Amino acid sequence: MAEPLSRRHLLEQGALFGVAVLGAAACGKKEALSCMDTSALSQPDLQVRMTLAYVDQSTEPGKFCSNCQQFLPPPAPGGCGACKIVKGPINPAGYCKSFLVKPA
Repeated sequence: MAEPLSRRHLLEQGALFGVAVLGAAACGKKEALSCMDTSALSQPDLQVRMTLAYVDQSTEPGKFCSNCQQFLPPPAPGGCGACKIVKGPINPAGYCKSFLVKPA
């Protein structure tokens, strides 16, 4: 007859399973692009950026910097772009008050 499972064995196996699941999830996760380094900007450029309420991740449905007429694409895919109005690095997934949809 098989031995009954001990509580200790079940807890150990459950912990190992949890670690394996979390490890697998972390391996598949891509780090989000951050375009918030404004250390090279002048005070007036920072003020414009703040006044236009630039955010690195848009909260406005369908409004992303990559869909804006003012957006200048990044030189390499997956990088920060630029903007004709807001100075500094611009996330393609970002948003600001100067958003103007690209014509179709």
